[in-house]
Amino acid sequence: MKRRILGGTGISVSEYALGTMMFGAWANRDHDDSVRIIHRALDAGINFVDTADVYSSGESEDVVGKALKGRRDDVVLATKAHGSMGPDANHGGNSRRWITREIENSLRRLGTDYIDLYQIHRPDPATDIDETLSVLSDLVRAGKVRAVGSSTFPAEQIVEAQWTSERRGHVRFRSEQPPYSILARSVEAAVLPTAQKYGMGVLTWGPLSAGWLSGRYTKASDIDLTGGRTAIEKHKFDPSLPGNARKLEAVGQLAELASDAKLSLPHLAIAFVRSHPAVTSVIIGPRTMEQLEGLLAGVDVELSEDVLDRIDEIVPPGTDLNRDDSYYTPPALADKALRRRGPGTA
Repeated sequence: MKRRILGGTGISVSEYALGTMMFGAWANRDHDDSVRIIHRALDAGINFVDTADVYSSGESEDVVGKALKGRRDDVVLATKAHGSMGPDANHGGNSRRWITREIENSLRRLGTDYIDLYQIHRPDPATDIDETLSVLSDLVRAGKVRAVGSSTFPAEQIVEAQWTSERRGHVRFRSEQPPYSILARSVEAAVLPTAQKYGMGVLTWGPLSAGWLSGRYTKASDIDLTGGRTAIEKHKFDPSLPGNARKLEAVGQLAELASDAKLSLPHLAIAFVRSHPAVTSVIIGPRTMEQLEGLLAGVDVELSEDVLDRIDEIVPPGTDLNRDDSYYTPPALADKALRRRGPGTA
Protein backbone atom coordinates (compact mmCIF):
# COMPACT_ATOMS: atom_id res chain seq x y z
CA MET A 1 0.00 0.00 0.00
CA LYS A 2 1.53 3.30 -1.10
CA ARG A 3 1.70 6.21 1.32
CA ARG A 4 1.38 9.97 0.95
CA ILE A 5 1.91 12.87 3.36
CA LEU A 6 -1.27 14.47 4.68
CA GLY A 7 -0.92 18.12 3.74
CA GLY A 8 1.97 19.69 5.61
CA THR A 9 1.44 17.68 8.78
CA GLY A 10 4.26 15.23 8.16
CA ILE A 11 1.79 12.40 8.85
CA SER A 12 2.20 9.49 6.44
CA VAL A 13 -1.12 7.94 5.38
CA SER A 14 -2.10 5.12 3.02
CA GLU A 15 -3.63 5.96 -0.36
CA TYR A 16 -6.72 4.05 0.76
CA ALA A 17 -8.41 5.10 3.99
CA LEU A 18 -10.88 2.79 5.69
CA GLY A 19 -14.23 4.51 6.17
CA THR A 20 -16.31 2.98 8.96
CA MET A 21 -19.77 4.44 8.35
CA MET A 22 -21.06 0.94 7.53
CA PHE A 23 -20.14 -0.48 10.95
CA GLY A 24 -23.04 -0.32 13.37
CA ALA A 25 -26.80 0.04 13.19
CA TRP A 26 -26.72 1.83 9.83
CA ALA A 27 -25.44 -1.29 8.05
CA ASN A 28 -23.33 -4.09 9.61
CA ARG A 29 -24.65 -4.71 13.12
CA ASP A 30 -22.18 -7.54 13.82
CA HIS A 31 -19.37 -5.94 15.85
CA ASP A 32 -17.09 -8.97 15.67
CA ASP A 33 -17.40 -9.11 11.90
CA SER A 34 -16.76 -5.38 11.65
CA VAL A 35 -13.63 -5.72 13.81
CA ARG A 36 -12.38 -8.50 11.53
CA ILE A 37 -12.87 -6.25 8.49
CA ILE A 38 -10.92 -3.44 10.16
CA HIS A 39 -8.10 -5.85 11.08
CA ARG A 40 -7.94 -7.16 7.52
CA ALA A 41 -7.66 -3.61 6.20
CA LEU A 42 -4.82 -2.85 8.62
CA ASP A 43 -3.04 -6.08 7.72
CA ALA A 44 -3.29 -5.10 4.03
CA GLY A 45 -1.38 -1.89 4.71
CA ILE A 46 -4.16 0.64 5.32
CA ASN A 47 -3.05 2.82 8.23
CA PHE A 48 -5.71 5.55 7.92
CA VAL A 49 -9.11 4.95 9.59
CA ASP A 50 -11.92 7.50 9.31
CA THR A 51 -15.09 7.57 11.37
CA ALA A 52 -17.50 10.13 12.87
CA ASP A 53 -19.50 10.56 16.04
CA VAL A 54 -22.79 10.63 14.14
CA TYR A 55 -22.28 7.26 12.40
CA SER A 56 -24.88 5.00 14.03
CA SER A 57 -25.04 7.51 16.90
CA GLY A 58 -21.55 6.71 18.14
CA GLU A 59 -21.66 2.97 17.55
CA SER A 60 -19.15 3.14 14.71
CA GLU A 61 -16.65 4.82 17.03
CA ASP A 62 -17.27 2.05 19.58
CA VAL A 63 -16.47 -0.59 16.95
CA VAL A 64 -13.32 1.22 15.84
CA GLY A 65 -12.21 1.49 19.46
CA LYS A 66 -12.57 -2.27 19.90
CA ALA A 67 -10.65 -2.97 16.71
CA LEU A 68 -7.72 -0.68 17.57
CA LYS A 69 -6.98 -2.14 20.99
CA GLY A 70 -3.29 -3.06 20.91
CA ARG A 71 -2.84 -1.44 17.48
CA ARG A 72 -3.59 2.23 18.16
CA ASP A 73 0.00 3.50 17.79
CA ASP A 74 0.21 2.18 14.21
CA VAL A 75 -3.01 3.84 13.02
CA VAL A 76 -3.76 7.38 11.91
CA LEU A 77 -7.20 7.84 13.43
CA ALA A 78 -9.65 10.43 12.11
CA THR A 79 -13.10 11.27 13.39
CA LYS A 80 -15.57 14.14 13.04
CA ALA A 81 -18.01 16.29 14.97
CA HIS A 82 -20.96 18.46 13.92
CA GLY A 83 -23.91 16.14 13.30
CA SER A 84 -26.84 16.04 15.72
CA MET A 85 -26.30 13.55 18.56
CA GLY A 86 -29.64 14.05 20.29
CA PRO A 87 -32.88 16.02 20.40
CA ASP A 88 -31.31 19.02 22.15
CA ALA A 89 -30.35 21.69 19.61
CA ASN A 90 -27.05 22.16 21.46
CA HIS A 91 -26.06 18.50 20.96
CA GLY A 92 -24.49 19.18 17.58
CA GLY A 93 -23.00 21.95 15.49
CA ASN A 94 -19.63 23.65 15.65
CA SER A 95 -19.85 25.65 18.88
CA ARG A 96 -17.22 25.66 21.62
CA ARG A 97 -19.86 24.41 24.02
CA TRP A 98 -20.56 21.31 21.93
CA ILE A 99 -17.10 20.46 20.62
CA THR A 100 -15.57 20.68 24.13
CA ARG A 101 -18.07 18.08 25.27
CA GLU A 102 -18.17 15.87 22.17
CA ILE A 103 -14.39 15.40 21.89
CA GLU A 104 -14.53 13.69 25.30
CA ASN A 105 -17.36 11.43 24.12
CA SER A 106 -15.42 10.45 20.98
CA LEU A 107 -12.23 9.78 22.95
CA ARG A 108 -14.18 7.54 25.33
CA ARG A 109 -15.89 5.59 22.56
CA LEU A 110 -12.65 5.19 20.60
CA GLY A 111 -10.73 4.08 23.69
CA THR A 112 -7.89 6.53 23.11
CA ASP A 113 -6.52 9.73 24.62
CA TYR A 114 -5.89 11.55 21.34
CA ILE A 115 -7.27 11.92 17.81
CA ASP A 116 -4.82 12.24 14.91
CA LEU A 117 -7.22 14.18 12.68
CA TYR A 118 -10.30 15.85 14.17
CA GLN A 119 -12.61 17.11 11.43
CA ILE A 120 -15.57 19.47 11.38
CA HIS A 121 -18.12 17.40 9.49
CA ARG A 122 -20.06 20.26 7.87
CA PRO A 123 -20.15 24.07 7.96
CA ASP A 124 -22.38 25.59 10.64
CA PRO A 125 -23.92 28.94 9.64
CA ALA A 126 -24.97 29.53 13.26
CA THR A 127 -21.38 29.49 14.57
CA ASP A 128 -18.61 31.95 13.74
CA ILE A 129 -15.65 30.07 12.25
CA ASP A 130 -13.42 31.98 14.70
CA GLU A 131 -15.28 30.30 17.55
CA THR A 132 -14.78 26.83 16.06
CA LEU A 133 -11.09 27.32 15.26
CA SER A 134 -10.50 28.72 18.73
CA VAL A 135 -11.74 25.60 20.49
CA LEU A 136 -9.92 23.34 18.02
CA SER A 137 -6.70 25.23 18.82
CA ASP A 138 -7.27 24.57 22.52
CA LEU A 139 -7.74 20.86 21.83
CA VAL A 140 -4.46 20.72 19.92
CA ARG A 141 -2.62 22.54 22.72
CA ALA A 142 -4.17 20.15 25.26
CA GLY A 143 -2.80 17.16 23.32
CA LYS A 144 -6.22 15.71 22.63
CA VAL A 145 -5.95 16.37 18.89
CA ARG A 146 -2.91 16.30 16.61
CA ALA A 147 -4.34 18.05 13.53
CA VAL A 148 -7.70 19.45 12.44
CA GLY A 149 -9.59 19.41 9.17
CA SER A 150 -12.87 20.25 7.46
CA SER A 151 -15.33 18.04 5.62
CA THR A 152 -17.60 19.00 2.73
CA PHE A 153 -16.77 22.70 3.02
CA PRO A 154 -17.23 24.87 -0.08
CA ALA A 155 -14.13 26.64 -1.37
CA GLU A 156 -15.11 30.06 -0.05
CA GLN A 157 -15.49 28.73 3.50
CA ILE A 158 -12.16 26.91 3.27
CA VAL A 159 -10.57 30.26 2.36
CA GLU A 160 -12.39 32.07 5.18
CA ALA A 161 -11.15 29.48 7.68
CA GLN A 162 -7.57 29.80 6.45
CA TRP A 163 -7.66 33.60 6.67
CA THR A 164 -9.27 33.48 10.13
CA SER A 165 -6.55 31.16 11.38
CA GLU A 166 -3.85 33.49 10.08
CA ARG A 167 -5.42 36.65 11.50
CA ARG A 168 -6.38 35.20 14.87
CA GLY A 169 -3.41 32.90 15.45
CA HIS A 170 -5.45 29.69 15.48
CA VAL A 171 -4.44 26.28 14.23
CA ARG A 172 -5.60 25.88 10.67
CA PHE A 173 -7.47 23.20 8.82
CA ARG A 174 -4.79 20.88 7.44
CA SER A 175 -7.18 18.75 5.40
CA GLU A 176 -10.50 18.79 3.59
CA GLN A 177 -12.77 15.78 3.08
CA PRO A 178 -15.00 16.37 0.02
CA PRO A 179 -17.29 14.01 -1.90
CA TYR A 180 -15.59 13.11 -5.18
CA SER A 181 -16.36 10.57 -7.87
CA ILE A 182 -16.55 10.34 -11.65
CA LEU A 183 -20.26 11.20 -11.43
CA ALA A 184 -19.78 14.09 -8.98
CA ARG A 185 -16.83 16.21 -10.12
CA SER A 186 -17.83 19.73 -9.06
CA VAL A 187 -15.07 19.86 -6.42
CA GLU A 188 -12.53 19.92 -9.26
CA ALA A 189 -13.52 23.51 -10.07
CA ALA A 190 -12.65 25.22 -6.78
CA VAL A 191 -12.46 22.95 -3.72
CA LEU A 192 -9.52 20.83 -4.87
CA PRO A 193 -7.50 23.77 -6.28
CA THR A 194 -8.17 25.73 -3.07
CA ALA A 195 -6.96 22.83 -0.93
CA GLN A 196 -3.82 22.64 -3.05
CA LYS A 197 -3.23 26.39 -2.74
CA TYR A 198 -3.27 26.19 1.05
CA GLY A 199 -1.23 22.99 1.24
CA MET A 200 -4.12 20.96 2.63
CA GLY A 201 -4.37 17.20 2.40
CA VAL A 202 -7.49 15.87 0.69
CA LEU A 203 -9.31 12.82 2.00
CA THR A 204 -12.14 12.05 -0.43
CA TRP A 205 -15.34 10.15 0.23
CA GLY A 206 -17.96 8.53 -2.00
CA PRO A 207 -15.70 7.29 -4.86
CA LEU A 208 -18.39 4.79 -5.86
CA SER A 209 -21.09 7.48 -5.76
CA ALA A 210 -23.44 5.74 -3.31
CA GLY A 211 -23.17 2.48 -5.24
CA TRP A 212 -23.73 3.90 -8.73
CA LEU A 213 -20.17 2.93 -9.68
CA SER A 214 -20.18 -0.43 -7.91
CA GLY A 215 -21.64 -2.17 -10.97
CA ARG A 216 -24.95 -2.66 -9.18
CA TYR A 217 -26.99 -0.36 -11.43
CA THR A 218 -26.62 -0.90 -15.17
CA LYS A 219 -30.23 -0.34 -16.21
CA ALA A 220 -33.27 1.37 -14.74
CA SER A 221 -34.83 -1.92 -13.64
CA ASP A 222 -31.86 -2.55 -11.33
CA ILE A 223 -32.87 0.36 -9.09
CA ASP A 224 -35.40 -0.71 -6.44
CA LEU A 225 -36.99 2.37 -4.86
CA THR A 226 -39.13 0.45 -2.35
CA GLY A 227 -36.63 0.03 0.47
CA GLY A 228 -33.22 0.88 1.88
CA ARG A 229 -31.10 3.84 0.85
CA THR A 230 -32.65 4.14 -2.60
CA ALA A 231 -36.07 4.65 -1.01
CA ILE A 232 -34.78 7.16 1.55
CA GLU A 233 -32.89 9.18 -1.07
CA LYS A 234 -35.13 8.77 -4.11
CA HIS A 235 -33.97 12.11 -5.50
CA LYS A 236 -30.52 10.58 -5.94
CA PHE A 237 -31.64 7.26 -7.43
CA ASP A 238 -35.01 7.58 -9.21
CA PRO A 239 -34.06 6.97 -12.88
CA SER A 240 -37.02 9.00 -14.09
CA LEU A 241 -35.34 12.17 -12.83
CA PRO A 242 -33.08 13.83 -15.42
CA GLY A 243 -29.95 13.90 -13.26
CA ASN A 244 -30.23 10.21 -12.42
CA ALA A 245 -30.99 9.34 -16.02
CA ARG A 246 -27.73 11.05 -16.95
CA LYS A 247 -25.93 9.02 -14.29
CA LEU A 248 -27.39 5.77 -15.58
CA GLU A 249 -26.29 6.58 -19.13
CA ALA A 250 -22.79 7.51 -17.93
CA VAL A 251 -22.49 4.33 -15.88
CA GLY A 252 -23.21 2.26 -18.98
CA GLN A 253 -20.46 4.02 -20.91
CA LEU A 254 -18.04 3.78 -17.99
CA ALA A 255 -18.73 0.05 -17.63
CA GLU A 256 -17.80 -0.43 -21.29
CA LEU A 257 -14.65 1.64 -20.79
CA ALA A 258 -13.67 -0.40 -17.74
CA SER A 259 -14.22 -3.63 -19.65
CA ASP A 260 -12.07 -2.41 -22.55
CA ALA A 261 -9.33 -1.51 -20.05
CA LYS A 262 -9.69 -4.95 -18.43
CA LEU A 263 -10.76 -3.42 -15.14
CA SER A 264 -13.78 -3.70 -12.90
CA LEU A 265 -15.96 -0.59 -12.70
CA PRO A 266 -15.14 0.00 -8.98
CA HIS A 267 -11.41 -0.24 -9.68
CA LEU A 268 -11.75 2.27 -12.52
CA ALA A 269 -13.77 4.61 -10.30
CA ILE A 270 -11.36 4.60 -7.36
CA ALA A 271 -8.25 4.84 -9.55
CA PHE A 272 -9.79 7.91 -11.19
CA VAL A 273 -10.20 9.71 -7.85
CA ARG A 274 -6.72 8.67 -6.72
CA SER A 275 -5.20 10.07 -9.93
CA HIS A 276 -6.06 13.71 -9.11
CA PRO A 277 -2.89 15.47 -7.88
CA ALA A 278 -4.74 17.14 -4.99
CA VAL A 279 -5.96 13.84 -3.52
CA THR A 280 -4.01 12.36 -0.62
CA SER A 281 -6.20 9.38 0.26
CA VAL A 282 -9.46 7.85 -0.94
CA ILE A 283 -11.96 6.58 1.62
CA ILE A 284 -13.37 3.14 0.89
CA GLY A 285 -16.39 2.11 2.95
CA PRO A 286 -16.99 -1.65 2.79
CA ARG A 287 -19.83 -3.28 4.67
CA THR A 288 -18.59 -6.85 4.23
CA MET A 289 -15.26 -8.65 4.02
CA GLU A 290 -16.04 -9.59 0.42
CA GLN A 291 -16.46 -5.93 -0.50
CA LEU A 292 -13.18 -5.05 1.21
CA GLU A 293 -11.27 -7.79 -0.59
CA GLY A 294 -12.71 -6.68 -3.92
CA LEU A 295 -11.60 -3.10 -3.35
CA LEU A 296 -8.15 -4.07 -2.10
CA ALA A 297 -7.56 -5.97 -5.34
CA GLY A 298 -7.52 -2.64 -7.21
CA VAL A 299 -5.03 -0.83 -5.01
CA ASP A 300 -2.29 -0.75 -7.67
CA VAL A 301 -4.50 0.21 -10.64
CA GLU A 302 -3.19 3.21 -12.59
CA LEU A 303 -5.24 4.72 -15.43
CA SER A 304 -3.66 5.65 -18.74
CA GLU A 305 -4.00 9.12 -20.20
CA ASP A 306 -6.30 7.72 -22.89
CA VAL A 307 -8.65 6.24 -20.29
CA LEU A 308 -8.68 9.48 -18.28
CA ASP A 309 -9.44 11.46 -21.45
CA ARG A 310 -12.33 9.14 -22.26
CA ILE A 311 -13.72 9.62 -18.74
CA ASP A 312 -13.60 13.39 -19.34
CA GLU A 313 -15.66 12.87 -22.50
CA ILE A 314 -18.30 10.87 -20.63
CA VAL A 315 -18.48 13.22 -17.63
CA PRO A 316 -16.89 16.62 -18.28
CA PRO A 317 -14.49 17.96 -15.62
CA GLY A 318 -16.17 19.92 -12.84
CA THR A 319 -19.58 18.40 -13.53
CA ASP A 320 -22.10 16.87 -11.13
CA LEU A 321 -24.55 14.88 -13.24
CA ASN A 322 -27.13 15.25 -10.47
CA ARG A 323 -26.87 18.49 -8.49
CA ASP A 324 -28.29 16.71 -5.43
CA ASP A 325 -25.04 14.77 -5.16
CA SER A 326 -23.14 17.86 -3.96
CA TYR A 327 -24.21 17.12 -0.33
CA TYR A 328 -24.04 20.80 0.60
CA THR A 329 -26.57 23.54 -0.06
CA PRO A 330 -25.47 27.10 0.82
CA PRO A 331 -27.79 28.66 3.42
CA ALA A 332 -28.52 31.52 1.02
CA LEU A 333 -30.12 29.00 -1.34
CA ALA A 334 -31.74 26.79 1.28
CA ASP A 335 -33.52 29.64 3.10
CA LYS A 336 -35.62 31.80 0.80
CA ALA A 337 -35.71 34.56 3.46
CA LEU A 338 -32.03 35.12 2.69
CA ARG A 339 -32.65 35.72 -1.01
CA ARG A 340 -36.01 37.59 -1.02
CA ARG A 341 -36.76 41.03 0.28
CA GLY A 342 -39.96 40.97 2.27
CA PRO A 343 -42.90 43.36 1.78
CA GLY A 344 -42.25 46.84 3.08
CA THR A 345 -38.48 46.50 3.32
CA ALA A 346 -36.26 49.19 1.85
